[in-house]
Amino acid sequence: MKRKAFTLIELLVVIAIIALLMAILMPALQRVKKQARSVACLNRLKQWGVLFAMYADDYDGRFMGGWGASPMGNGWIAALGDYFKWDNEFTCCPNATKPWFDVGYDSGARGTTVGVTMAWGYGKLADWKKRMKGSYGTNGWCLDPPPGDSPERGGPEYFWRGPNVAGAGYVPLLLDAQRWNGQALHTDRPPSYSGELFFGVPSKGWLRSDDTEMGRYCLNRHDGFAGCLFLDYSARKVGLKELWTLKWHKEYVKAGPWTLGGGAQPSDWPEWMRSFKDY
Repeated sequence: MKRKAFTLIELLVVIAIIALLMAILMPALQRVKKQARSVACLNRLKQWGVLFAMYADDYDGRFMGGWGASPMGNGWIAALGDYFKWDNEFTCCPNATKPWFDVGYDSGARGTTVGVTMAWGYGKLADWKKRMKGSYGTNGWCLDPPPGDSPERGGPEYFWRGPNVAGAGYVPLLLDAQRWNGQALHTDRPPSYSGELFFGVPSKGWLRSDDTEMGRYCLNRHDGFAGCLFLDYSARKVGLKELWTLKWHKEYVKAGPWTLGGGAQPSDWPEWMRSFKDY
């Protein structure tokens, strides 16, 4: 009797075919997974819109007070903590959930593009009920600070103190970010690479510059786009160059030096951004 079996050559051919199919399919699967996370990011931002709306309704159409206010000092995380139950995952874009620093721990992400796919945290400020991580940050001009609480950049007339304003669909509220807040100006320069660090860890002192805060949001997490929740509580992907055209504060110049209207040329941008759509 002849026994039927695969020969070694036949097995090798089958393995080679499977390996070839996997090589073809894996990049496509990775793209699908990344697109799914981008959709999940926008859905999460829409949920944040509900929480911001609830807060504004509870406080006579006003946003949280900001750093100088009590007890809502440190902005949105402290103010909305009880609304989102201090959930460390809910504060993260699905593309950036692993924290890049912790107390006594540094992932080594600073100064590299790795930080784009990582969350800020864990940190615990005075009015946070627990140590928090996250990869979203608010537009620091969407606050209602008390009289005499002057911002570090610009003036008190810059603030959007509540959601009921004209053109709310062009005012960013919450975005993909490398810090929990920032106060962007139209003159801020783009980062020299995606993930360039514009703040330090608490134990080593905070780093700040007068021309970099837009870079806190200019992160290539979604293939040239950032997830953004607007002041009318709509959410969509925003082109990284488009960030400079949004109405960040009341005195913001939408045709600034980094826009087509302001004369910016593709060659003016850092090399990693030149292939992105111009606005």
